[in-house]
Amino acid sequence: MENTHDASNNVASCHDPLEETRNMSQTPVNGSGAAATTTTDDSVESAPIISSSRTPRKTGIHLFFQDICYVFKLDDLGREIARIAIPAALALAADPLASLVDTAFIGQLGSVELAAVGVSIAIFNQVSKVAIYPLVSITTSFVAEEDALCSNILEGKENLDLEKPSTVTYETKESYPSGEDSYPGKIRFNLPNMFSKWTNLSTTRSKRKCIPSVSTALVVGAVLGILQTILLIVTAKFVLHIMGVKLGSPMLRPAMRYLILRSLGSPAVLLSLSMQGVFRGFKDTRTPLYASVAGDLINIILDPILIFVFHMGVSGAAISHVISQYLISLILLFRLIKKVDVVPHSIKSLKFARFLRCGFLLLARVIAVTFCVTLAASLAAHHGPTPMAAFQICLQIWLSTSLLADGLAVAGQAILASAFAKGDLQKVEAATSRVLQLSIVLGLALSALLGVGLDFGSGIFTKDINVIKYVHKAIPFVAGTQTINSLAFVLDGVNFGASDYTFSAYSMVAVAAVSIPSLIFLSISHGFVGIWIALTIYMSLRTIASVWRMASATGPWSFIVCK
Repeated sequence: MENTHDASNNVASCHDPLEETRNMSQTPVNGSGAAATTTTDDSVESAPIISSSRTPRKTGIHLFFQDICYVFKLDDLGREIARIAIPAALALAADPLASLVDTAFIGQLGSVELAAVGVSIAIFNQVSKVAIYPLVSITTSFVAEEDALCSNILEGKENLDLEKPSTVTYETKESYPSGEDSYPGKIRFNLPNMFSKWTNLSTTRSKRKCIPSVSTALVVGAVLGILQTILLIVTAKFVLHIMGVKLGSPMLRPAMRYLILRSLGSPAVLLSLSMQGVFRGFKDTRTPLYASVAGDLINIILDPILIFVFHMGVSGAAISHVISQYLISLILLFRLIKKVDVVPHSIKSLKFARFLRCGFLLLARVIAVTFCVTLAASLAAHHGPTPMAAFQICLQIWLSTSLLADGLAVAGQAILASAFAKGDLQKVEAATSRVLQLSIVLGLALSALLGVGLDFGSGIFTKDINVIKYVHKAIPFVAGTQTINSLAFVLDGVNFGASDYTFSAYSMVAVAAVSIPSLIFLSISHGFVGIWIALTIYMSLRTIASVWRMASATGPWSFIVCK
């Protein structure tokens, strides 16, 4: 981005980058390539001269401070972030809230049923998470990129910015299969022709867009959902045995019943989440929010009817949840077919290779993240029921606050993916700066809120004085790491928006390789507090890795040096 000031003066000048673009587009250029001096009615002095010999930046660390006084400004960029982030955060919070209501109804049946359903939900969520996270993240980025290209073609733009070499790096190419048409270095030469052909075919029948990644995501989501259903039904008893529900246990029958019935909703779960990724790619997070709220309300209404009126017990709870998931899928599909031609024009138009390549990279990342958190819970359990109860309370609070940061991450991913596809590197910088600065503000606010709230409100979660004492020991870590956590989650969205999947996967595996020994050693040497010290190290390393990637101006951020 060509600025009228040096990088060191960015904070002080607080210029609006988007407004600057509009001003620059109207600035006459002299024969030497520098902007000519001009005056306006609102200015007394001449506008500064833009020199083409300006020393290029060598790092991307300035993105954390660029235009920092505009962090709360509701300009075009600020409104775009808010439109995406707020509904996304609310949609992410809707399901956990519905699960709490679910748990309250099931708890009326008895402690055995509650424990059985708790184990089954843990299994279902763990299996689903392995497929959901890569599918949603990849779909969001791919749809945002292709929608940007399709829009340019429909508007008659040639999109010459996509030829810029600064958007193509070795690391970026690694995220795409060899010979694929879709990685950024080949977009200019292949995708416009392909999109033109698909757009012409689509517009002859309707005004709907033709986005190849939408059809691919739906097929992948449906196949993964069917496979998950088969896997859970076949292995239900074996997996429950591993989780501690042995033969002869009173929990076995209700747990089996709930898990098998709940698994029938797997296709709907993965289809709905793949469609949520599609809508996020379109920068539409309101539609998934409305669908999620409608489905969760049906679940809450059906729960007492099926559980108590029809005396179906845990089976009624599972059935009501499955019905709600299929309702969410139908709502999203109905809205999607109005906007996109979901039926592919040919098998060749589906991007399975690209999805699988990036999906496996993110799968490795998910496994690394999940293993670290699961290991921490396991180590806490080894210290006894009291430390484990306190750890569970603190962990749920620690993780649930990430929902707000995830809303910012979704906004950053969708905006950056679209901007990179258009070659709009100035918007890449502006959007990255804004979401990172907002994540820091959010983290500081959460730290203050949790620091005070947990100190005085820990009795809400338990009346056990010993458990409360352990919770108080964890407050400095739970509250103090909120800024680090918020920054880490938003940086994940930024990396995915830049299609930097290779680095995201490898760096997370490296972080896990350091964090796992730290968890074990500190748990042995410092007990309950040691586990939280290790989790702080884990989140800090996760944040540092992403900050280093951007600050070093490597991978998709190499354009910072080339400017």
